Amino acid sequence: MKPHKGEWQLINWIRNRTRLGCRRVPLGPGDDMAILALAREDRCLLTVDALVEGTHFDLSNATPRQVGYKALAVSLSDAAAMAALPVAAVAWVALPEGRSMAFAREISRGLADAARRFDCPIVGGDIVSGRMPLSVGTALVAREAGIRPVRRSGARPGDALFVTGDLGGSLLGRHLSFVPRVAEARRLARAVRLHAMIDLSDGLSTDLAHLCEESGVGAEVEARAVPISRNARRAARADGRPPLAHALDDGEDFELLFAVGPKDAKRLLARSPLKGLRLSHIGRIIKGRRMTLLGMDGRRTPLEPRGWEHFR
Repeated sequence: MKPHKGEWQLINWIRNRTRLGCRRVPLGPGDDMAILALAREDRCLLTVDALVEGTHFDLSNATPRQVGYKALAVSLSDAAAMAALPVAAVAWVALPEGRSMAFAREISRGLADAARRFDCPIVGGDIVSGRMPLSVGTALVAREAGIRPVRRSGARPGDALFVTGDLGGSLLGRHLSFVPRVAEARRLARAVRLHAMIDLSDGLSTDLAHLCEESGVGAEVEARAVPISRNARRAARADGRPPLAHALDDGEDFELLFAVGPKDAKRLLARSPLKGLRLSHIGRIIKGRRMTLLGMDGRRTPLEPRGWEHFR
């Protein structure tokens, strides 16, 4: 596995200079959410996300209401990644000059759509305008609610790797309407012991690299087991890239990738707690730090993280 570049170099630089050493903050930057110990009976989890026009959405094929929905949904997906229960959120919008009040209200309606669906009210925020592209951001508070937060750092050699749903081709529309797997994550956490978990925002290859980096392990993925979406196949016909490449690298699927022990893997394969949602056993955690792809022909090749990278 190659060292992380760009975005993750910056994140690690910040982490190395953020030495909390505080009982109130048992987990700081680096995972899907931070954890705050505010009361003995429950802990608080925090996350923040931002969407920028031209990077996370294109207004030529996305409505402002869809943008608002996605802005909160990405933070809800962070809560799902740690099996946390959303409590409330705040939102901010930076409007380009000249945008109408009706446009701003549509963004607010999209935020409200996600808030109602996941019982996570928007309790405040801020609106500014200026000479800038449209940007929308959210900060979300969640709580444990009886389930210990699942981190990225608990995977061990011998664990089985699973993903929910189908992967790839999200830019054909699903990246604006995906359903954060909040309820599914909590069902999984009640059914088995989740050693590590992450949501697939940057692409399977890249997010698996994040999980392996935090856990100090490697991974082997079976190409034939990766669940490829119909949109990934459509995208492949349009650009000539293999459907598997889209499933591995496209990103913005917002499904769950998680690791469990062998006994729990057998339980999930025998009876999935996720009704109506595909659950796929795609590989395993191995010793070392390399990620390997077991191809359709049985050959092993390096699996490089080729998903989304902010700083290239």
